[in-house]
Amino acid sequence: MNLAFENAAYGVDDTSILTDVSLSVGSGEVVTIIGPSGAGKTTLLRLAALFERPTGGAVRCDGADPWALSRAERLAVRRRIGMVFQQASLFEASVARNVDVGRRVRRPWPQRLRGFGRRLVDRWLSGEPTVDDRTREALELVGLDDAWDRDAASLSGGEAQRVSFARALATEPDLLVLDEPTSDLDPRNTAILERAIDRARDRGHGVLLATHDMHQAERISDRVAFLLEGELVETGPAARVFENPRDERTARFVRGDLLYDDNELFA
Repeated sequence: MNLAFENAAYGVDDTSILTDVSLSVGSGEVVTIIGPSGAGKTTLLRLAALFERPTGGAVRCDGADPWALSRAERLAVRRRIGMVFQQASLFEASVARNVDVGRRVRRPWPQRLRGFGRRLVDRWLSGEPTVDDRTREALELVGLDDAWDRDAASLSGGEAQRVSFARALATEPDLLVLDEPTSDLDPRNTAILERAIDRARDRGHGVLLATHDMHQAERISDRVAFLLEGELVETGPAARVFENPRDERTARFVRGDLLYDDNELFA
């Protein structure tokens, strides 16, 4: 999937959150959005995941405006997008069942019932729970393939976030939308998720990521976009944006200049 923001804007009542944003992400590409808190990063991701409709401009998926489609057609497009939020949200169930839930809800009811019947038969024949190949593969990508039968409540915060990532991957999305997925994780879990993002890119998934971690953005991104007060200030190859930014506001942000007055910082 090629996702493109075309002069996209978003506002609530009289408050403008995003203004005139033009940005794209293609298959096998990691595009990272950086910027201070309140810049509009999460809103931009919600537009990408079709959770919100732009109030100006357009968001296009493979050239089509999903908001001009029927509800059923738009749902089909949305199901090609997987989103991982900053905080993991798991069900009271096994790790495997948490990973598989996204795939199950995408199936028509007859397929869901047939799948349930197959799982019952497999469990009856083997005498123990089973896990299908796609779920196991998604867990392997995040280093949890041996934890499929654990209760999700027993997981650490980092492990839970890795399960959330695996759940998104298991649906085989064309585009992954990630909202600061490693912000509360230790270095080990962060490294595992960064490797999983690399592998997702290698498998042809497009990745749109928001992060406050400048080192992470530089490590894993093909392109970086700097968002400030709802405006896309600068975008370009990661190495160029970090080593030779074209806008002074970008330069000051990536240097980590910290002033008490944010207005002074970006004046």
